[in-house]
Amino acid sequence: MTLRMRLTLVHAALFFAAVAILLSVPLLAVKSVQQVGSGGPPAVTHPAANLYREILSSGTGPTVIAVTAVLSVAFGWLIAGRLLRPLRAITATAMDISASNLSRRLRPGKHDDEFARLGRTLNDLFARLEAAFASQRHFVANASHELRTPLTAERAVLQVALADPNASAATLRSACEKVLRLGDQQQRLIDALLTLASSERGLERREPADLGGIAAAVVRDRTETAGHHQVRLDARLETAPVTGDPALAESLIANLVDNALRYNVPGGWVQVTTTTVGGQALLSVRNSGPEVPSDQVDLLFEPFRRLGNSRTRRREGHGLGLAIVRAIADAHGGELAATARPGGGLDITVTFPRP
Repeated sequence: MTLRMRLTLVHAALFFAAVAILLSVPLLAVKSVQQVGSGGPPAVTHPAANLYREILSSGTGPTVIAVTAVLSVAFGWLIAGRLLRPLRAITATAMDISASNLSRRLRPGKHDDEFARLGRTLNDLFARLEAAFASQRHFVANASHELRTPLTAERAVLQVALADPNASAATLRSACEKVLRLGDQQQRLIDALLTLASSERGLERREPADLGGIAAAVVRDRTETAGHHQVRLDARLETAPVTGDPALAESLIANLVDNALRYNVPGGWVQVTTTTVGGQALLSVRNSGPEVPSDQVDLLFEPFRRLGNSRTRRREGHGLGLAIVRAIADAHGGELAATARPGGGLDITVTFPRP
């Protein structure tokens, strides 16, 4: 049964019950008058009572009941159709909206009723879907570009090496080494994409971990890298218990530290801090570096975003590190806050929920 049919039956039942009550009261009054009059002189009755007496004596009661039932169903059908008209319009418009037509919106109407609120809710949903599809197309385009660049470079290196008739073992070896370095670049990009995808999918397992211990291992592994970049790496690590995926937590800290070391200046510094405030674990990574406009801080956490969004900048990274950080923080239910330092660099804090 459709919703309109169910509403029709409900309205018909209510209408029929109301009419039946209105008819039964006078009929019961007529019957009581007849009973009183049978033992004495005729009682004076209202003309309406005479009408109901005629209905009882003529046997037209079933006809009245049948006509009332038909009218109840008819009125119920009309009322249900009137009530469901906005819902039919919303359904027809929503069915017409597809992945290629997400810019279309519903018209909630002038009245602030349930259907208007449903229309506004669906409009918000379509807006989020449109943004998600646009972000997906942007992500695929950027990922294709990032993967195509090393493939093109590998092809060029191999073609040059093969086209040289005087190629020696040393030149061929050099070409092979370049191809291997480009392959490593592709491998890092693929690993970053897989980490981003697994982080956005959510946590598959949760277990207790110490954020301070994980950060200590990350800092220890990157001491040599910090020296290569001529950056001082400091750590103030306290025990900070969390519940989540230790591997993803390590990836979060590693990406923050790598980003702080990569986008820094010679003689700069990076400070990693873990602590517990109010039962919540806090991770803070602060670094010096080039000045970041405050209106571009949030953009840096989008995939394939770099400062200024320029593809001609140095190629140490792919612009996925901070996007991975945000995805892992969201997967753990954490809060991510980033601010630009007045003298250059970033202050990034991740607050994890109580374990």
